[in-house]
Amino acid sequence: MEYIKLGNAPLSYNDCYEILINNKFIELDDDAMAEVYKSHSFLKEFIKDKVIYGVNTGFGPMAQYKINQEDQVQLQYNLIRSHCSGSGNQVAILNIRALMLARLNTLLLGYSGINPDALILLKEMINREIYPVIYEHGGLGASGDLVQLAHVALALIGEGEVHYKGYIAETTVAFGSEDLKPLAIYIREGLALMNGTSAMCGIGLVNLIHSKNLLKLSIAATSMIVELVESYDDHYSAELNSVKRHPGQNYVANEMKLFLSGSRLIRKREQYLYDKSVSENIINDKVQENYSIRCVPQILGPVADTINYA
Repeated sequence: MEYIKLGNAPLSYNDCYEILINNKFIELDDDAMAEVYKSHSFLKEFIKDKVIYGVNTGFGPMAQYKINQEDQVQLQYNLIRSHCSGSGNQVAILNIRALMLARLNTLLLGYSGINPDALILLKEMINREIYPVIYEHGGLGASGDLVQLAHVALALIGEGEVHYKGYIAETTVAFGSEDLKPLAIYIREGLALMNGTSAMCGIGLVNLIHSKNLLKLSIAATSMIVELVESYDDHYSAELNSVKRHPGQNYVANEMKLFLSGSRLIRKREQYLYDKSVSENIINDKVQENYSIRCVPQILGPVADTINYA
């Protein structure tokens, strides 16, 4: 069984693609997990006799209220349950997988003080295809994807509903079938799981995957149209496009050149217009292609630049 190891290097686009599209399993790096353990142990000691937001205080406008030690675990459960108020359409499973992956990767950096059990369970849920039911509407955005990530946290503590084996099931049923134990709250697991932008990051990643595929299809479709109209080849030549130092434009031109190499429909300008005398006053064949054909590198080039930036 092939695994993608998380935590031993920055998570790459290719790693994400292998996990999300090719369903590669996830493994957690031992050294990264050691940092997570260290961070959790540090917080457990550091919290004594100190006021720390979201651990022994309320949240947001309630932050000025101190929470007694005996209520601090319940505070985290209350935070998760109170924010599970999503509405509208359900988020697509691929997007759910992506946001779970993004959250797991963030927590694996070892800065949150979260109990390592949360990361192990989140990894197991992804590998075993147990996905929280999440709704599209309700996130605050600026303060984090609180509502969407609350539904992830709710599943981790064994509550709510999940997608499992093609159906929507109670989380307890799915966990029971897979012999998984719900996450127990220790210090700040609710806040650590919820207070981030992993939903928009994960969905943005899925959009990036789709965008790359669409760009490839656009270049292929354009190249076939270029063949159908028996175009000249110079509008996608390296000599012409390299004059403009736009990386995306040159990339698209080169991809078209590769796609059309060996085509017997593409014409050489010198063969028809330069290397022989043209006596007609009105030339029947087009001397240059329509803008929509000859300017494709300039049109799709900025799209390629945007994708590369993303």
